Amino acid sequence: MLIAGNWKMFKGPGETEAFFAAFEAPEGVEVVVCPPFPSLVAAVSSGRTIYAQNAHWEPRGAYTGEVSAEMLVELGVSGTLVGHSERRQLFGETDETVARRARAALGVGLGVIACVGETLEQRESGDTELVLKIQVEAIAFAVGDHERLVLAYEPVWAIGTGLTATPEQAGEAHAFIKELLDRPVLYGGSVKPENASELLAQPGVDGALVGGASLEPDSFAAICRAAASTS
Repeated sequence: MLIAGNWKMFKGPGETEAFFAAFEAPEGVEVVVCPPFPSLVAAVSSGRTIYAQNAHWEPRGAYTGEVSAEMLVELGVSGTLVGHSERRQLFGETDETVARRARAALGVGLGVIACVGETLEQRESGDTELVLKIQVEAIAFAVGDHERLVLAYEPVWAIGTGLTATPEQAGEAHAFIKELLDRPVLYGGSVKPENASELLAQPGVDGALVGGASLEPDSFAAICRAAASTS
């Protein structure tokens, strides 16, 4: 089971060093942390498995503000997120650019956690499966069932809102995604120590992509322990 912590735009290098000095993960669970770009070097020096939060599809060029997959490899980073809902909503990521980023990262040996998920409006209109089908098939067309690819189901309405999909909703979405692409699927959407065990016990849930609860060593470790006991 894989537990990934997405720190978003939190924790500079100093805070990153302090986090890893205090964090202890249990045996029996794979743990990945995704810090912001300036903290990657400090995170890698911890000896933990570190992923970036994004990677560009070109190896170099006039792409101000972007970072290539090749640069991440040189830093010692093991992988990257692509297609997080905040990237899609706030920064104009499309299914095409997400797929291109995934292909570039996998092509240089990085692991990839590719995020998919529906908004509240899409769920309420009955379009959840259609949205997931379009998003997952774009990734599948670009990279297939690559051995270093993991998907993350993020119900967008549960990102940073405190809302969480019910275990049954999560299980149904994960089963549908696996019908489209046979790769592990993480659940991402307000995962906390209080709900982690129930969510991770659902069939088809292969781990979690954790946001706010990954920022504190104790709460992140508690989620990792829940995963270890569920595996």
